[in-house]
Amino acid sequence: MESRAILIIEQVKKLYKQYGIKSVTMDDVAKHLTVSKKTLYEYFQDKEDLVKQVLILEHQHTDELFQEIWKKNLNAIEEMFELYKVLNWMFKEYNSSMEYDIRKYYPGIFLWIKEARRKRMYHSAFDNMQKGKREGLYRRELNAQIIARLHVFRMENLFDNNLFTLEELTSVKVFHEIFIYHLQGVLSHEGRSFFDENFDKFKASLSL
Repeated sequence: MESRAILIIEQVKKLYKQYGIKSVTMDDVAKHLTVSKKTLYEYFQDKEDLVKQVLILEHQHTDELFQEIWKKNLNAIEEMFELYKVLNWMFKEYNSSMEYDIRKYYPGIFLWIKEARRKRMYHSAFDNMQKGKREGLYRRELNAQIIARLHVFRMENLFDNNLFTLEELTSVKVFHEIFIYHLQGVLSHEGRSFFDENFDKFKASLSL
């Protein structure tokens, strides 16, 4: 993708987050960027294509964050901690009005991005479970497929109810409890020892 198209997408994303997708027209985008609509249509077929490209770029950015974690060659517990920090960042980036507009006015795009997010969450959790079992840090008898699916279910449903506010979901306190709750169910004796020994280091590294 051309660098100019990326710059347009990044600016449009800010508009969508501030005003919602439905209310921002292509005319609004052109005016905000001080370009002609003709220029916009050189890069995007229509508004639906622009919306999709905004979500694709956002998805790719998150994928890059996950890739950077995997390159660090951390053990499974350290890796899970870093993955949860990315998830917390995703919570902070979450915009309910954008999600509502995508779900209502662009159902095809909504289903696509939901499935893409689901696959990424599942595979990251599944791979982490398998890694932890190989390292002896997670219980060897645990079913990685079931645990990964439960992880996806829990993450998706955090936003589908009103039990937590967005501020609570992105707080250090709630992040800490979610992380601990997940790990306590999967750690082996060796894993628990490692976690207890490094808990203060994990806690100190929180910059949420």
